[in-house]
This record gives sequence, structure tokens and C-alpha cells, in this order.
Amino acid sequence: MLEKLFKLKAHRTNVRTEIVAGLTTFLAMAYILFVNPSILGATGMDKGSVFVATCLAAAIGSALMGFIANYPIALAPGMGLNAFFTYTVVLHMGYTWQIALGAVFLSACIFFALSIFKIREWIIRSIPLPLRSAIAAGIGLFLALIALENAGIVIANPATLVGLGDLTKPGPLFAMLGFILIVVLEARKITGAVLIGVLAVTVLAIVLGYSPFGGVMSMPPSIAPTFMQLDIKGAFNVSLISVVFAFLFVDVFDNSGTLIGVTKRAGLADEDGNIPKMGRALVADSAAALFGSLLGTSTTTSYIESAAGVSAGGRTGLTAIVVAILFLLSLFFAPLAGSVPAFATAPALLFIAVLMTSGLAEIDWKDITVAAPVTVTALTMPFTYSIANGIAFGFITWTLAKLLTGRARELNAALIVLSILFVIKLGWLSA
Repeated sequence: MLEKLFKLKAHRTNVRTEIVAGLTTFLAMAYILFVNPSILGATGMDKGSVFVATCLAAAIGSALMGFIANYPIALAPGMGLNAFFTYTVVLHMGYTWQIALGAVFLSACIFFALSIFKIREWIIRSIPLPLRSAIAAGIGLFLALIALENAGIVIANPATLVGLGDLTKPGPLFAMLGFILIVVLEARKITGAVLIGVLAVTVLAIVLGYSPFGGVMSMPPSIAPTFMQLDIKGAFNVSLISVVFAFLFVDVFDNSGTLIGVTKRAGLADEDGNIPKMGRALVADSAAALFGSLLGTSTTTSYIESAAGVSAGGRTGLTAIVVAILFLLSLFFAPLAGSVPAFATAPALLFIAVLMTSGLAEIDWKDITVAAPVTVTALTMPFTYSIANGIAFGFITWTLAKLLTGRARELNAALIVLSILFVIKLGWLSA
């Protein structure tokens, strides 16, 4: 049955290899089980319910990818997107988490339509590669600021906006220890470095009496507080257009980048770098985001950590199915997730930030019409506490820089239209 479903022999793999690959991928991305409830919980959402929603969204998404596309790619609520959901849409813009879930649902519907009608390729081709790298880096810097704030390393300062926290307190010390541990483990190629770092800091804090212990296993909490609680009607608000677009935009490029990177490493792309069954993979991803919003979590997307499973030999959707099963089993570890303090998840956020900002190395810094928009995009996100603002300012700066320096040929219709819409949004529809 497994041979018929996943064509193991054709992909030169076997059941044992796929199971090991699935376990490897799960260990590399399981930190989301602790980080997502912590981030979304700041909106007032029930953390136990979010934990269940995270497990189910990851399981459903990974299973869809495995069965529909037969790719060894796992899905879960996306890092960066969950931060945008909480810190920008809810806490900064003032919308309820129910309306934010409605915006996630709408963006997933649009993504699903783009995948079905193959418009996605046109959108991706229209956005310059440096801007894509800038958006990823900006999200990374945004996560870094949140991580440092959660750890108590960066605090508010009325004179300078931000300042250095008290580094003698337990929170900052534990966070710094966790970050160094993750970096060292990753440098030594230890599978699950982020997960190990989070759990090690949690255990140490509990043993030393700085954090309460809620247990390890129990029956799953109720998902009722977040299940089907999205407010789709409330998301049909003119001022939320850029929010829906930001969810859509980040998911499209995050997903595409992951698919390209993982399939290339797995040898599944053709000689020209094209990805067979790309349409199926995108349908699986957008459907997973739809299910996630209904369950009660931010946008579900493909995880670059899937590359860890590919490195372990994963080549088919069976790897993703194994990940899905492991996320379902994780439902019984809610007490452990509830025992993880904010200063233990902060190192994970900071480490993800490191990975996301690395794309800036590929930017042509000698070209000021490229360097300026990239810098504006990356810095606006953390400084305005908004991914949407960063995308908007980046697009406008890119378009004006190229247009006013006589390089209009480097622009396209999509860039110009989006830039005009962003000017209207920032000038007249500012939230």
C-alpha cells in the first residue's frame, strides 16, 4: 500500500528511511509547539486551545502535503506570520484575534485561488529577488526584537525608545544561555538544536525554582475556545486590506522559497530548476492555512526545517505523513508546553531571526537603488512593529528609486500597481 501511495522504489527510498527522515524533521520543527501558544497567547487566546490547534494544523497540513503532492515537506503555523498576527494586527492595530483569524482565512482563500488558476507564478516573477530577501530579513529582525523584549534584554525607555534591561535577572540570563546552546548545537549539526535549547532552559529554570512545572502528559485541552471563532465579516474591512495582503504575500514567498530549497536538496527538481507538482504542493499549503484558521491558529505554511529530513534520506510524502502522526501524538504533551516560560522560547525566536537575516548577504549593496529599498524594508518592520508597513515602504521606495533614476525598464505593472495601492493605504487608510 505504501509503495502504491508514495512510489518509494521510484524515489530510491524505503519505509525505514522515510520514518527516520520524518522523525528528524519533526525534531527540527517541534519547537513551534511551545513557541506558537506563547506568541498567540499574548492576544488573549487560550494557550491550551492554541496548542491543540497548532498540533492539528501541523498534522493536517503535513498530511495534505504528503498525500496530495507526495513531497517530504512538513507544515505548521509559520514563524513571523504568528508574530505579525499577534504584535501587529492585534496588539498594534487593535483588532480582535477573531478578526485576525478571519484575515488569515481570507488570505488562504486568495492563495488557494491563486494556486488553482496558476497566478502565483506571475506574482512571484513580478517581485524582485532583493525585495524578497529584504522581506525575510525584516521579519527576522522583527522576531529578534520580540525575542529580546520577551527575554527582558531590551526594555522600553522614554528617552531613547528602547534600552538595555537588567541582565542580572533570571530571564535575560536564561535566554542568553539558551541562545548560545542552540548556536553551539546547530554548529555541531545536532538534530533538533532549537527544541533541545528550549527544553534545556525550561528544565533548568524549573529545577532552580524560577518557573513552575505543570507536568508532562495529560489528555489534550479543549479546542473549543478557538475552534471556528474566526470573524470573517469583521475581516472585510478596508483598513485590513494590507493585512490580508501581508498574510498572503509572506505565505506565498515563504512557501515558494521552502519548496524550491527543499525539492532542490532532495533532487526532485528538474534540470531547469522547475518543480514538478508545484501546483499540488501550493494547493496543499493553502488548504492547510484554511484549516488552521478554522482551528484557531495563524497561517500554516511549509517549513524549511523539512530540509533536515531530506538530509536524512526523506524523498516522498511518507516523510510528511510520519511528521503528521508525531504532531498528533504531541497532543498529549500540553502540560509540558504550558511549563515553557517566555525566556525559554526567546532564544528560539532569536535563532530563527539569525537564519532569516542571512539572505542579506546576497544583496548587491553597490547598487543604491537596490540597497536603499532593501534597508528600508528590513528596518521598517521592527521599528514600526509591522511586517505590512515594511512591505509597503519597501515597494514604494523600490518603485520611486528605479523610476526617478531612469531605470523604469526594471519595473513591471505589478510593482507599480502595488506601490500605488500602498501609497493610498498609508496616506488615506492608515490603521
